Amino acid sequence: MINKTITKRFSVKGQFVLPSEFRKKLNISSGDEVIVSLNDNQEIVIAKVPTKVDWHHLLKDVPAETVDVAKDGHYDKTKAPNFAKWMEEG
Repeated sequence: MINKTITKRFSVKGQFVLPSEFRKKLNISSGDEVIVSLNDNQEIVIAKVPTKVDWHHLLKDVPAETVDVAKDGHYDKTKAPNFAKWMEEG
């Protein structure tokens, strides 16, 4: 859904400035990378590439544990309870 549309002009080098309110909304700062795609509707889509900090915030509540899997595929459920739950429940 489009909430705001702004018309921009390309420079001779094929560049344009992404409006500051868009950069703020997407949390894009100087030096950040973006992915630029062209979809089937001939629309340009710009998405921020997640930074290490972004990944940290996304994964901070995901439980982490070491799972030792034997050659036969077995593991100790008591040492890896979250993994065991994921394996059983999906």
